[in-house]
Amino acid sequence: MRPEGSIIVRRRRLAPLLAVSVTATLAPALATSTATAAPVTTPSTASSSAAKGGLDRYVKQKPRWKRCEADSPAEFQCATIKVPLDYRDPGGKRIDLAISRIKSTAPGKRHGVLFSNPGGPGGPGLYMPLGMRESLPESAQRKYDLIGFDPRGVGRSSPVSCGLEPEEELWLRPYKEATFDKDVAWAREVANKCKEKAGKTLAHITTRNTARDMDLLRAILGEKKISYLGYSYGTYLGAVYTQLFPRRADRFVLDSAVDPARAWRGMIQWWAEGAEPAFDRWTEWAAERSEKYGLGDTPKEVDRTFWDLVARADEKPIEVEGQPVTGDDIRSGMRGAFFSPQYATEAFVELKKAAAGEPASAKKAAALTGSERTGTADAAAGSADAAEVPADNMTASFWAVVCGDNSAPWSRDPESYRKDAIEDKGRYPLFGDFASGIKPCAFWTKSLEPATKVKNKVGSLVVQNEWDSQTPLPSAQALHADLKGSKMVTVLGGEGHGVYPSGNACTDGPVTRYLLTGKLPAKDVTCKATADSNAEARKNQKQDVLPGSPLPERAPDRF
Repeated sequence: MRPEGSIIVRRRRLAPLLAVSVTATLAPALATSTATAAPVTTPSTASSSAAKGGLDRYVKQKPRWKRCEADSPAEFQCATIKVPLDYRDPGGKRIDLAISRIKSTAPGKRHGVLFSNPGGPGGPGLYMPLGMRESLPESAQRKYDLIGFDPRGVGRSSPVSCGLEPEEELWLRPYKEATFDKDVAWAREVANKCKEKAGKTLAHITTRNTARDMDLLRAILGEKKISYLGYSYGTYLGAVYTQLFPRRADRFVLDSAVDPARAWRGMIQWWAEGAEPAFDRWTEWAAERSEKYGLGDTPKEVDRTFWDLVARADEKPIEVEGQPVTGDDIRSGMRGAFFSPQYATEAFVELKKAAAGEPASAKKAAALTGSERTGTADAAAGSADAAEVPADNMTASFWAVVCGDNSAPWSRDPESYRKDAIEDKGRYPLFGDFASGIKPCAFWTKSLEPATKVKNKVGSLVVQNEWDSQTPLPSAQALHADLKGSKMVTVLGGEGHGVYPSGNACTDGPVTRYLLTGKLPAKDVTCKATADSNAEARKNQKQDVLPGSPLPERAPDRF
């Protein structure tokens, strides 16, 4: 999967750790005298006058705004600023941060700036303002300048690379005794390549530093506070910002949320844990419609039908329009599909036809064949900056964050991953071994900072679908508990990754009111998904939408 550089907005709607240490005190939590004046002071907690002076020179930057692309709307403007690679040494190496904006449509009614992030880690956000302009209500567009940016190391923001080949980027690997040594060698090789090619930079491509970049950008823009709309990984980035800069956070919407305590190995493992109840829900749904789909009259029979086909594909791959599908392909592909029972059933029926020697549609079975997933080369070719952005940029930046944010959960003992993969395949047969198997983080450099502990009283709104394949409901509930000042909107029966806006008045209403007024709901809100909102989720699931467009949903191996 690769960032999308095209300015084309493909969809109607948007979708989709840190205890403050000595290092954190160097972050640019800079006071502003007015909403439009440049910051003039640094916090009293700054650890040295040198750090203070180093950050002051960054704050004095004046972005040179210009039209982003020749064929983009004139009001969509881009610029590039400099940020320190290492906030502990602001006088050292500098890197680029690509930023964008669409200014408020009613300056007289303007409240401030609305930052955004589409997910990832490693998803570019430069084009988010275009998606927000298309999706947010006009009332919200009057309130805010819409601000986008490619996070450090991503897209146009001094992109990093590990020099990986496409096959090295495939990282969700099933456990097999015969291939485990090869998987260990792969993980070690990826980590070594990253160290050799970008080791000095990758250590600073972290969520904490991206949050610091956001606050530096806030200061450069002359704002006292920022509001924020973040999806998936973007909820974690937003939560880290509230932890680092609680007095700078205004109205924060965190949609499809990450549990900070499980970043990042635990969040990957939650894909396996969350898939099991979704699988049970699917067997019930398909059994209720056995006359139409023929997968079994009871959930138990549907279960047996599924695992029999997996076993058959393990022995001999099933051909679907010339594309072989193994048992591992079925387990991996259906993991995300099960969160939408209709979509999963339609895909599985096509595979069952192919296994019986009947004509089957690879398009309908795309969840299993991978034909909906955008390949490395295709995705890179879709970027306006393909020549400048390394082909493996999203993967390199992904590992930088996933391994570098919190190295503690990643064991250095390869055998521990073998043990975990075997145990978790038993507990979570659909995806447990994929999630718990060895990753490059086992051989990564130790994090430069301790893991973020998010626990504050900053007001924010957490929004979550009940059936979300990437950030399961318990993950959002955990973030809600950590953010003591937050309220939560839960969509019962909601499918898909990313909620706001969905066209469901029950969910859209509280979020929009919060963005417009700053008033959180008096208590947590529970909504029911509508047929239209879930139909939209199924439609989006079938589209070829890349990370970096408003919804990160088409990246089954990202947040």
